[in-house]
Amino acid sequence: MGYLIRDLGLSKEGYSRINWVKRYMPLLNALEEEFEIEKPFKGIKVAISIHLEAKTAYLAQVLATGGAEVSITGSNPLSTQDPIAAALADKGLSVYAWHGASDEEYIEHLNKTLDLGPDIVIDDGGDLVHLLHTDREDLSKNILGGCEETTTGVLRLRAREREGILKFPMIAVNDAYCKYLFDNRYGTGQSVWDGIMRTTNLIVAGKNVVVAGYGWCGKGIAQKAKGLGAKVIVTEIDPIKAIEADMDGFRVMSMEEASSLGDIFITATGCNKVIRREHFKKMKDGVLLANAGHFDIEVYKPDLEELAIDRKDMRQNIKGYMMEDGRVLNLMAEGRLVNLASGDGHPAEIMDMSFALQTLSARYILENYKDMEIRVHKVPEEIDKKVASMKLKSMGISIDRLSSEQEDYLRGWE
Repeated sequence: MGYLIRDLGLSKEGYSRINWVKRYMPLLNALEEEFEIEKPFKGIKVAISIHLEAKTAYLAQVLATGGAEVSITGSNPLSTQDPIAAALADKGLSVYAWHGASDEEYIEHLNKTLDLGPDIVIDDGGDLVHLLHTDREDLSKNILGGCEETTTGVLRLRAREREGILKFPMIAVNDAYCKYLFDNRYGTGQSVWDGIMRTTNLIVAGKNVVVAGYGWCGKGIAQKAKGLGAKVIVTEIDPIKAIEADMDGFRVMSMEEASSLGDIFITATGCNKVIRREHFKKMKDGVLLANAGHFDIEVYKPDLEELAIDRKDMRQNIKGYMMEDGRVLNLMAEGRLVNLASGDGHPAEIMDMSFALQTLSARYILENYKDMEIRVHKVPEEIDKKVASMKLKSMGISIDRLSSEQEDYLRGWE
């Protein structure tokens, strides 16, 4: 075991944060109790790269309780919380992460995490998997399989699958119903606005909010903005999603049209250069730019840097870019994930479901890797439904069941 963290002395604060979220994560509580007895991961090495905050720490602890040797790092330099890293290191896990890591330090932390020689990887955005296909390719032959947490990472996996270069089976946890219906929609919807409002101390009601992308994350962001009293504009490239946004009551237009109207812009596409030079040139003075996609490429900073004649820290986590004509465009969290770089990420109850999916998918790999093809797999339906059933039970909700007569009816054709 080893660690590279800011300060082990922060562990007390880290334990306090972890213990708080544990109270609101009944699914992981139940799995931890089960794993304490069964030890399903005994002798298994698990490498994790997920935003290193309290909920992720509890995921790592549950796997360790199940017998796993865990090595963990963050998946974004600005989302790592140093007290959390300290608490995990104090607990005896291998931790390599600190807040504000440079690009070089971030890569070093990923490599240190992989030095474990993992059997299973749990990734968020695909950086661990990328290294296992490039600089650390030597370790890929020992990988039984892995799980991917987010849309961006799944896109990268499917690209490798299409090119026939994926080296081990991966489960697209992001694509499970219990992930995108709740984590992507309700989790992102709430946490993005938590981060923006906490950081800016500005009102949302009455403002023009432009949401780029109407996938499940974009849906959640737009719906929450509407609930806060904003006038919402959606930009899209998919004609079907554009119609859906329109029928959900939002104005739909191109970014070219929206760029002169918005007060707050939020990207949630997984693509690059979504907001770029020609858009910056048309924006109002004082606009707020935020990103909810995994990488800091959606609000295209190189164009912003070239257009600006000066830059100034306006507030913690907000940099103002002064344009030649006197306008100031405000970028939050360096264009990184605003809900984590400027907040605490998704609510604990939401991540409880997502991390239960991760845990059960990792166990599925352990039990089935010999029969799994090297491709991107869906989360098995039984795991998705198990997580939903566990969640309902924790909420004290019961639902109906089909009788055998009803099952026969639904299977029949008469």
